[in-house]
This record gives sequence, C-alpha cells and structure tokens, in this order.
Amino acid sequence: MHIESILRRLHPVPGFVYGKARWSGTDRCPQLWVPIHARKGSDAICSGCFKKRPGYDSLTTRQFAFVPLWAIPVWLAYAMRRVDCKRCGVTVEAVPWASGKMQTTYALTWFLASWAKVLSWKETARRFRTSWDTVYRSVEHTVRWGLEHRNLDGVRSIGVDELSWKVGQKYLTLVYQIDLGCRRLLWIGENRTAKTFNRFFDMLGEQRSKAIEFIASDMWKAFLSVVAKRASSAVHVLDRFHVSQLLSKAVDTVRRQEVRQLRAAGRHPLLTKTRWLLLKLKRNLTRRERPRLRDLVSINLKTVRAYLLKEQFQHFWKYASPTWAGKFLDQWTTMAMRSRLEPFKVFARTLRRHRPLLLNWFRARHAFAAGATEGFNNKARITTRKAYGFRTYQHAEIALYHALGNLPEPDWLTHRFC
Repeated sequence: MHIESILRRLHPVPGFVYGKARWSGTDRCPQLWVPIHARKGSDAICSGCFKKRPGYDSLTTRQFAFVPLWAIPVWLAYAMRRVDCKRCGVTVEAVPWASGKMQTTYALTWFLASWAKVLSWKETARRFRTSWDTVYRSVEHTVRWGLEHRNLDGVRSIGVDELSWKVGQKYLTLVYQIDLGCRRLLWIGENRTAKTFNRFFDMLGEQRSKAIEFIASDMWKAFLSVVAKRASSAVHVLDRFHVSQLLSKAVDTVRRQEVRQLRAAGRHPLLTKTRWLLLKLKRNLTRRERPRLRDLVSINLKTVRAYLLKEQFQHFWKYASPTWAGKFLDQWTTMAMRSRLEPFKVFARTLRRHRPLLLNWFRARHAFAAGATEGFNNKARITTRKAYGFRTYQHAEIALYHALGNLPEPDWLTHRFC
C-alpha cells in the first residue's frame, strides 16, 4: 500500500490531493516529503471569511510537519494560493490541515499533546525530534480548543483547594468538579485570595452557581467567605483530609516539644523515630510497629496522651447522624481543652468555630466523591514535578488543564490513543 493511500484513508483533505511521496533528508536522518496539490477546478477558501473565492497565484512552497511514520519525520508540502476576496481583499487561502502560520499539522499537534500527558514536554520533544516550544504550542492549542468546547452544565459538587507552585508562598487556586459521575479540573486562578475565588463564580455564571449543591474546601477564610456570599444555598463541607491533617500536626507538635524536654532531661531515646508510628492509623501499622507502639503507650508521656486523643477522634467519622456526631464532637473538644496540651486546645477551638460546616460532612455523605479534591491535588503535584517547575503562570495553567481537565477532543481526530 502506498503512503499517499494511507494518508487519503486516515487524513483526508477535502479539495486537495496527495502527490507521490519521496525521500528527503540524509542517510542518517531520512525524511518523507509528501506534496499536496489543489484539486482541479476547486476554489480556494479565504482565510478571513472562510468563503470560497477564486485563487489566482501561488506563494513559495511551505512545509508542514506531520505525524512521524516508523520514527521517520513526515512533511506535507504545499504552495499556498492567494485569494481575491471581495470582502477581505487579497488574502492567503485557508487549508484544512493547519491554520495561520503554524508549521505543524493539526494531526501532529494532537499527537504531541497526547504524548505530553504521559511524558514531560522536554522528553516528548526529544522523542519526536521537535522543539520544546512546538510541544508547548501543541498542548496550548488542545487546551484552548477543549476549554472552548467543554460543557459546564450539570455541575452539582465542587471542591476547592490551593496548590503551592513556586518558592516564596506562591499559590494557585484550583476548583474541581467532584460529582460521582464526573470528576475534572474546572478552573485555575493565580493566588488564593477571595478576589481570585470570586472569578471562578464569574466564569461559571449566576445560573450555574445557584445549581451547585455541595462545596468541599478547607478552613481558609477566603474560601469560606466567598462560598457564603456566592453559593449560600449549597451545603458547604469541610474536607475530611484537611481536618485530619490539622490533627496530625497537633500530635506531631506535642511530640517535638516533648522530645526537646526529654533531651534536656537526658532521656532522648524514648521518642526516637516515632513520628510515623504515632501518625499512622492503627489499621495501617505493620507487625513490627505494633509491639513498639504497645510499649510506648504504657509510658506516661504527653505524646501518648496526644496519640490516644487522635485515635479517639477517628470514631467521629463513623457516625451516620449529624446529631450524634455533634454530641461526640462536643465531648471530644471538651476533653481536648482539658488535656493541658496547647496544640490540641488550638485544634479544639478550630473545630468549635467551624462546627456547622464540619457536621455538613455527614449531611452530604455519599453525595459526592469526598476524597477527589486531594486526589486531584496529588496529580497536580506530580504534574509540577514532571515539569521540574513552571516558567510562568500561563505554563502552569496550560499543563494542569491538560493533565486534569478531562477536556473534549474533536471527533475527526485520527491519531487517538485509548
């Protein structure tokens, strides 16, 4: 089968025909060069109004990079026609395989973008013998196309969180759709202020904002205030992960304070290498860790009291009724306030301040994917590491939408990878 026959089958170009492919390049770096000719009798299409107009002249031949064949670069060559348009004047014709001054075809653009989800942009460029900028422009094109064609109707549950992306307290605000049937990144904003989060609701629109039923977030004041103002009818749920994270920090703070006290008293080996032993859930302990934890609990230490309080709090998430969960929370916070452990007092005050939002977790249970927000954030961090940091905010935005946005792709896409 001839190469031009394969191209006609997989990559048809209406109004044009493929010529005979021939070799180009050198023996060490061979290339395939496929000429394209305008079909006899076909009119050119104006690149301004996209109407059929008569063509009267040809420019110099341009080359467009196509999807490699057996790791051999493929180029499509075509001499663009000038178009005499009554509306737009003299323009250059539009072609169906590329737009503007693009040196890559749409097929290669989507091909590179699909590989850029798996590999880093630099590695994608190296594998397919192109430049980093070409890969970036390909990803940017697919993201812009996907954002223009995605459907934002039917969003019922969202999760909002921040992501550190640069040294020096530089954050991104990420908003995810966490419905049970659809999970994706909806929006990215620079910084984590109330003004930033307000822009998400401006983008979503008033009607779609009112349709939101559940919102999951941490205790950041900017998020709480904006939700109360822009989506007051939604059930606002404090994310379980962030509550557990604050509790673990309280335990670790008590441990570190007591380690310093024991070292000053000459008893430093007692809490050596016990950080993860104390922070792990009991069911996740290994066989070797269980006896050591049992011995540690038998010693009257502040850290042990902190650990027991942490383990007791885990029963809070097992309740089904918000009423009984509230009673347990009141009892537990009272115990924490009487524990004479300052980090736990701070944590108990935080729980009391956000008590209604915390109990909403039980009202919204099984209504949305509770752990999806943090799962997406982990994937976002992986995307950041794979890129070895982002050059600009625009690069970060494009990469995260591409990796997490679940953006649509055109129906005509030939080189699709399942």
